[in-house]
Amino acid sequence: MGRIVGAFAMSHQLGAPDGVEEQAERAFAGMREIGRRIRALAPSLIVVVTSDHLNNFTLGRPAPFAIGTADHFVPLGDMGLPRDPVPGGPDFAAGLIAYARAQGMAVAAADDIQPDHGVMIPLGIVDPRREIPAVPLYVNTVFYPEPGPIESRRLGEMLRAFIDSETPDDARVILLGAGGLSHWVGMPQEGEINQPWDAAFLSDMLAGDVDALAARDNGEILAVAGNGGLEVNAWIVIAAAMPGAKGECLFYEPIPQWATGMAGGELHVA
Repeated sequence: MGRIVGAFAMSHQLGAPDGVEEQAERAFAGMREIGRRIRALAPSLIVVVTSDHLNNFTLGRPAPFAIGTADHFVPLGDMGLPRDPVPGGPDFAAGLIAYARAQGMAVAAADDIQPDHGVMIPLGIVDPRREIPAVPLYVNTVFYPEPGPIESRRLGEMLRAFIDSETPDDARVILLGAGGLSHWVGMPQEGEINQPWDAAFLSDMLAGDVDALAARDNGEILAVAGNGGLEVNAWIVIAAAMPGAKGECLFYEPIPQWATGMAGGELHVA
């Protein structure tokens, strides 16, 4: 059986450093450190748990959970990001879909996607040479009904069970959550950051308290952490796949100019 060799999460936003040079450098340094740690683990696959931003899914196929199944992906190129192809992991993706369905959980196949910044900002920092196969695993945060913390916990538990029991013996899998923390997008509160909420979420995440994370609900998150704050469900997937794992915060910078509570950390593999 394969194994998870590392578990990380980071915000998937970057902005201009103008006027916030020191904060921007600390956030970017934290992202680079996550990349350095991941590459040092010599993974055979990176699973990027993230959200889409109205670029690959529609009301016609809202897909609470979806996984990229292609053997390579050409990024969308939004935010001026490079469009160099990224190698995929079609066997892993197909296996996860079949395993999820056998467990009564729907994970849709997404074979014609162009990953946007939700995948490519973290992946571009972690694997700038596009050498490590990557599989985007999407948690819908846009279309109703979006999955909440309870469903995200179940996805994380199922993901861990699949890797432990169904992947090849030489599989070395990295889990990389992407998104959050508190931020509002296209709403009157855009630019606001709820630092106390961010701190409480990070505390639960890095304490390995999956029960506390899953006890949240989307209504509360939306009210106090914004529509972009719903992206923390990707972090909950990671935590649920690493039950009880303690973590380390590698950066936290509330940057109103980027409209985001920027954060990143690692959950330590025992």
